[in-house]
Amino acid sequence: MKRLFLFVLAFVVSGLPSFASSLGTATRTVIPSEVQQIINVDYRRMKNSDTAMAMKAKLLPPNMKQFEDALKDIGVNPDKDLDQITLASFRTKEKNLEMIGVAQGQFPHKKLNLRLTKQKIKGKKVNGSIIYPMAGNMSMTFLDDWTMLFGDEAAVRAALNARDNSSESLNSNREITDMIGSVERGTIWSVLDAKGTQTMLKSALGTASNLAEYDDVKTKLLGSRYTMDFDRGVDFNLNVVTSDSMTAATLSSILKAGMMFKKMNTPSPTEKTAIDDTSIDSDAGRLIVHFKADDKSFQSLLDSPMFASVTH
Repeated sequence: MKRLFLFVLAFVVSGLPSFASSLGTATRTVIPSEVQQIINVDYRRMKNSDTAMAMKAKLLPPNMKQFEDALKDIGVNPDKDLDQITLASFRTKEKNLEMIGVAQGQFPHKKLNLRLTKQKIKGKKVNGSIIYPMAGNMSMTFLDDWTMLFGDEAAVRAALNARDNSSESLNSNREITDMIGSVERGTIWSVLDAKGTQTMLKSALGTASNLAEYDDVKTKLLGSRYTMDFDRGVDFNLNVVTSDSMTAATLSSILKAGMMFKKMNTPSPTEKTAIDDTSIDSDAGRLIVHFKADDKSFQSLLDSPMFASVTH
């Protein structure tokens, strides 16, 4: 049950990684239709919150760090030049899981071109776009003057195929696009399909995912969405869409039991307060999780043993 509490924070930033603006046309067209999860992060709004930046520093996942390092290698300053990053995991025709990232910002093109030339980095033309190799076995191409696509070469090629109508893009996935509309104002937001939701909850529940009750409900999970904002402290909202009210109520009961168990067994006042600040309920086929804390309380939580156990 250790993983039950704050699973959102662990999965939000370390599962993939997350911007308050809606997805631009260039971004939507390169995300393949068989998307499992999209995470969108507004770097501009994150920079206005010390708490948000502390969370980013604590939870920066390996794939995000790898990308930031690769950007620095070609002359991009992530903290200065990036406005927004969108990460998307998707299933290929072979059912493998791939991931792409789309970065938006004010990129110093002249500086980038000089750096690429100086380092003798040559690109290859694919579907009318030039793909450049980056550090960490990653590839990159510009979709327009403000938008950069990155990932391993196979993932980037799949994304360009979606853009050029060789395969279907996100625009043909009504279930996911409908969920995006309800969360895209968040500083950090994410949407997951049924498979992605099952994976998230299994990771969050830990050993509790082996309970018979969870085994009964996992196939009835249809999707999920969450937002995280930092305007007044930390405000997190998760909605899990299920097939019926009974499934949502059962899932709510499993989570509540786990929270109560954790509260009874933790000696930390900070962790007890955080658990009290989390509400779990169900409504009309939806599991609803809400967590809210002021900046000081959340900063203390970031340093707590429980948070460390969730995020590692």
